[in-house]
Amino acid sequence: MAAAEEVKLFRNWSSPFGLRVVWALKLKGIEYDEELEDLSNKSPLLLQYNPVYKKIPVLVHNGKPICESLLIIEYLEETWKQTPLLPEDPHQRALARFWAKFGDEKVFETMRFGILLKQGKEQEEAIVSTIENLKYLEKELKGKKFFGGERPLDS
Repeated sequence: MAAAEEVKLFRNWSSPFGLRVVWALKLKGIEYDEELEDLSNKSPLLLQYNPVYKKIPVLVHNGKPICESLLIIEYLEETWKQTPLLPEDPHQRALARFWAKFGDEKVFETMRFGILLKQGKEQEEAIVSTIENLKYLEKELKGKKFFGGERPLDS
């Protein structure tokens, strides 16, 4: 990273979405400053940088904010070419994006809104759905350490 570049990450200590960005930054060797947010008392800067959703993570690169973890990672890939996180092959790259979206929308959201926030029959149905979704992930990972292979960057 050039000395003139400023990279700052707004996140919460426990957010898996913020951690996803931290891992990407570290794997790519990008130096950054971190602002840990109290989500019950969001900072004016966070609200300024993400006025639409008002949530973390937000990456600010030279004063320009990027919101949503998967979009931040795509931005990192396009801006810092060293140590690619996604496979070079377009099909493998699409599969990596598919599994990331699946994890967010099918696994995390079902657990969060179905299991943790529901009760009774709705919760039981969410548990069954979550187990099915986790089986898909388990099948995809079988025999591999990472979705791509033995390293996070294998394709």
